[in-house]
Order: sequence, then structure tokens, then C-alpha cells
Amino acid sequence: MTLVLAAHGTRDARGEAVLRDLAEAVAARRPNHHVHLAYLEISRPLLSGTLPDLPGPVTIVPLLLAGGYHVHVDLPEIVSRTRPDARVARPLGPHPLLSEALARRLTEAGLRPDDAVVLAAAGSSDPAALADVRAQARLLSVRLGRPVTAAFAASGTPALPRHWDHRTALASYLLAPGFFHTRLQDSGAALVSDPIGADPGLAALIWRRYDDVQRARKCQPTHHHDRMTSTRPAG
Repeated sequence: MTLVLAAHGTRDARGEAVLRDLAEAVAARRPNHHVHLAYLEISRPLLSGTLPDLPGPVTIVPLLLAGGYHVHVDLPEIVSRTRPDARVARPLGPHPLLSEALARRLTEAGLRPDDAVVLAAAGSSDPAALADVRAQARLLSVRLGRPVTAAFAASGTPALPRHWDHRTALASYLLAPGFFHTRLQDSGAALVSDPIGADPGLAALIWRRYDDVQRARKCQPTHHHDRMTSTRPAG
């Protein structure tokens, strides 16, 4: 069985290093599986060049926290062109395990009892992707026992404010350092947590997404016209 972690790609060497650490943490949980990290663009190895040579069956888990262009257009196009027998899992978020990871990062950053918390994401032009982020903000609010709002560094509303209350903490809803995390750090917020990174909860969530696909594979006969399947179970 082969698991492929499909990341977006980054020009930041620190981000690539964090994603490699995450792939190693995922592989360590199930040594009997092949685990490969590949990228949709920018970084190497590219997913388009990796998929054709991998032993099957192949399951792809997008290292993406919400839906959007890369989930609904870019990734399916690559898979249909290079590995049509592969199965594709749903994006990582929203999920309570991400709330646990975000809470750990906020605690490490020095979250205070009276801080206002903002879940800060890159954003998307896809309304469904923005809804996923807002859903994750609600899950984090439950985990922290305080209000959490969502804001976006690029596309989406509300945008990150230009002026912050001195007791505002940003929960970085990003997987690794890079362009968008630098924007969060430069935003003027009093506190900015680190990206989620190679968190144990994230590694566990990746295998949950993988297992969702395996259950669907057993329940649904594979036909030529529907070999690429994206599963979207609740939770």
C-alpha cells in the first residue's frame, strides 16, 4: 500500500524541511506502508512525475487544510492524467485533531487567558474553502473555551486587520513556514503561533483520511470510469 502526501509547494527551505519531518512522522506510524511526499508545484519532487512510477494501490492525501482550486481542479487533473487508478482523500480540515494541534501551538507561543484568538489562514476564492476555515475556527473555539474568529491573509473576508488590539493572538492555520506565515508574523498581532508542522495529531489525522479511502475502496467496486474517488465523510 502506498500513501502519497500531496503538498502545495513552497520557495521557503524551512517549509520544505517541516514537510519532510511531517512525512517522516507519518511513515513512522505504519512502517509497512510506502509513504512519499510530493508537490503540486514549485518544490520537488513534483506529484505529476512521482505518481506514474509508484507501486499500487495508491492513495493520495492532500496536505491542504481546506478545499479550493488545488483540491477540486489542480489535483484531480494531475491524477487523471498520470495515475487514474489512484484514490484521493478529502482535505485535512476541518477536524478536532487540528484544533488540538492549534491549541498546542498557541500554548507554546504563550497564549494568555484574556487574549482574543483569531484563526489566521491564507484564504481562497472558493466560498466552500472559506467555510471550511470558519468551521475549524468554531472547533478551535470549543477546544479553547473562548470565542475564535477566522481571518484571511490573501483572498477571503474578513481580511486580517491592519490594526490589532494589544491582546490579540493569531493561531497560524498553516502547515509550514513560508510566504503566508511571514505575513502573519509581520501583521502586528501581539502573538503569532507557529504553523502546525509535524504535530503528532496531524500525523494521526493523515492516517484517518487514508483509512477513510480504504473503507470506501472496500465498499465500492472499482470501475474504469470512477477510479479516482474523493471521499468526504463527516468529521
